[in-house]
Amino acid sequence: MDSTSSSLSCPSTPQWNLDRPFLTGHFHQETKSSSQLAASKGFSTDSFDPAIEKAIGSYHASVQELIVIDDLLSALVGIEGRYISIKRVRSKADNFTFQVDASMDLALQESAKRLFPLCESYLVINQFVESRSQFKTGLVNHAFAAALRVLLLDYQAMVAQLEHQFRLGKLSIQGLWFYCQPMMGSMQALSIVIRKASANNNVGSTILNLLQSQAKAMAGDHVVRSLLEKMTQSASSAYLGILERWVYEGVIDDPYGELFIAENKSLPKESLSQDYDAKYWQQRYSLKDDIPSVLENAAGMILTTGKYLNVMRECGHSVQVPVSENSKLISFGSNHNYLECIKTAYEFASGELLNLIKEKYDLMGKLRSIKHYLLLDQGDFLVHFMDIARDELSKKPDEISVEKLQSLLDLALRSTAAAADPCHEDLTCYVERSTLMKTLSMLKDLEVNQTVFDGSDLEEPVSITGLETFSLSYKVQWPLSLVISRKSLMKYQLIFRFLFHCKHVDRQLCGAWQVHQAVRALNTQGTAISRSSLLCRSMLKFISSLLHYLTFEVLEPNWHVMDNRLKTAKSIDEVIQYHDFFLEKCLRECLLLLPELLKKVEKLKSICLQYAAATQWLVSSCIDITTIDMSSNGSRGLEKLKQLKLRKPSQALKLDSENASVTDSILKFEREFNSEVQSLRPILSSGSRAEPYLTHLAQCILSVGRDQ
Repeated sequence: MDSTSSSLSCPSTPQWNLDRPFLTGHFHQETKSSSQLAASKGFSTDSFDPAIEKAIGSYHASVQELIVIDDLLSALVGIEGRYISIKRVRSKADNFTFQVDASMDLALQESAKRLFPLCESYLVINQFVESRSQFKTGLVNHAFAAALRVLLLDYQAMVAQLEHQFRLGKLSIQGLWFYCQPMMGSMQALSIVIRKASANNNVGSTILNLLQSQAKAMAGDHVVRSLLEKMTQSASSAYLGILERWVYEGVIDDPYGELFIAENKSLPKESLSQDYDAKYWQQRYSLKDDIPSVLENAAGMILTTGKYLNVMRECGHSVQVPVSENSKLISFGSNHNYLECIKTAYEFASGELLNLIKEKYDLMGKLRSIKHYLLLDQGDFLVHFMDIARDELSKKPDEISVEKLQSLLDLALRSTAAAADPCHEDLTCYVERSTLMKTLSMLKDLEVNQTVFDGSDLEEPVSITGLETFSLSYKVQWPLSLVISRKSLMKYQLIFRFLFHCKHVDRQLCGAWQVHQAVRALNTQGTAISRSSLLCRSMLKFISSLLHYLTFEVLEPNWHVMDNRLKTAKSIDEVIQYHDFFLEKCLRECLLLLPELLKKVEKLKSICLQYAAATQWLVSSCIDITTIDMSSNGSRGLEKLKQLKLRKPSQALKLDSENASVTDSILKFEREFNSEVQSLRPILSSGSRAEPYLTHLAQCILSVGRDQ
């Protein structure tokens, strides 16, 4: 374009001896000039009268060339000439047709038609500049239109220089083509991009992708490709400004929605601690589909960087990524410096947020506190609580006073070593309305085989009490709720409910065992009491082995693995990943995601509870004493049983015939218990191939039945 100067010349350009130049778009001369030219060519003056329209074919070929050049110079800037008309194609705003007078010299027609694509490209680009400069079209379109406007000014300067040469009589039709030809490729490449953008009403990153794809398509033409790359750089300047604020400040300053990151303001951070299905961390900020191709591989890192910075801003912790001249996002250059800038920002934001959550908000301290209470790591408070809350927990869930349970829990916490824990005040009571099995079946996101549950599993037992539905909850504030979300807390609660009920079964069996120990001085050999004692020992060994497996072979090892991983985590996403993995693994290894095994264990616990509840009747039916009160943890009843040691064995024991019903009851419990234990063997054997931890469980509990 700059190569076209006032000294433009072409070897084939004829020298026109004109006193006054032709004026572009208005082919006319003063009468004197017209007369001189007409006289020199042998035409009458009337033939050049502007008021008289004649077919161009009525002129001499050399005059036709002058007229065509004049019309073409007008067409190059979108103005119709006398013999070249411009028409817009209906229903296509960016399509134009050019028509020439049919009487025009054929050679001149062909020469003119070669320039029509350039004329059309100018019209398309100029129209795009006007339409995309509007406020509503977005910053990328504004920047692209501004760059095109600069190009058009350069293009118009070239046309003005050509017109100047024409007025000096130094421009022929071949010369016009010679000087316009270098612009053809660039203008047509841009018009292709613009047509695609206009057809789909593209904005933002889609414009950048169109420019980049067209630049790749023009890889063989260095000049055109260079121009398209410059256009991309100009159009991306505004986009990079939006991106820079997100990456360096965590702020979306995107009035036209052009950035590839979407913000869902309807998801508050409070939902993390309230809603089981909260999607705050996954959906508050998310990726759109229209990502710039140069950022596709870094899109996830960009999203995460801004999310980390945003979390710190939400915490009132003002932080900004240090920005130097070299780290500013200036362009999508081929040296990929912008990727290094993004990576640096990510590492800074990740480290700052991780330190904030670990140091200021004491994440590990909170997790250890949850482990103490919900995973029964320190169970002294629980023993005290179960003693003082026994009566309240024995009620139906609807009859339980949660406020009374909370006060009893606070008393238990203040009376034990838990009082030294600064986080113990965050612990609260919670009473579910359904059994553990039903709760598991309703949580669809857990990897539980729902087909294993049948209708009977989901029916609530008539005798369900607070002992089956009691749970603990924990108050978690932002930003720790990112890691310990409502969903994570629910998983802790599922494990706690299972452990709590196992502890309850263990306590009941221990009470039954104490009853049997109290009558050891009596001669019970060969009676139902001796058989009951063996059964009680087997049941106690089963539940003790199960608790040992759950605590020492599942929870503790997995906790230590997670603890070590969290110490080396480099981002909050890794922390969330390791924590979620720990909970999923604990749920599975605690059998909560294996419903077939869980049903067997629940059945065994039910048999144990029924037996423990019947122990008082079984023993008192075999001994000649009045009914013994086993309430209040059996202390009064045990004292009465101990007094039996002073009696003679022959006076204490009843006849065997009177013990037949007692023996039958004990044998029934024994058969049911042994049958359920043995039915675990094939399930554990087949499952241990896919789940190796089941081997440890099998070693713990399958030896129970052999002791009898």
